[in-house]
Amino acid sequence: MLSKKTKYGIKALVHLAKQEDKVPVQISEISKAENISQKFLESILLGLRKHGILGSKKGKGGGYYLLKDPKEIPMTTVMRLLEGPIAMVPCVSLNFYEKCADCPDENACAVHKLMLEVRDSTLEIFRNTTLADISN
Repeated sequence: MLSKKTKYGIKALVHLAKQEDKVPVQISEISKAENISQKFLESILLGLRKHGILGSKKGKGGGYYLLKDPKEIPMTTVMRLLEGPIAMVPCVSLNFYEKCADCPDENACAVHKLMLEVRDSTLEIFRNTTLADISN
């Protein structure tokens, strides 16, 4: 299940992507428009800024803004930053692989085979979807 952090992070990014003039947007404006706790949103946006998705400006006229064009922000990047591994089990993860302790042979494991298909299908969608695609 998608975490609230990821859901709210995506909603905030879409809000920023829809800004025509690309000027900084205050957290309070995003919070109100998207019905997200301002304190929780602040921690999400700080994380996105730390990872180079957002920039921020302090003072009057300050707020958060996208550092890249929404067309250049793939959902794989967003999902990994907000949610962590895309794979549902660690034995099929491309970036966070771990062998399952209860599985003697991954190649014979029915769960492993199914989760590979799920991972590949999910990755296909995320790789071919940008922030611009979901902002329109």
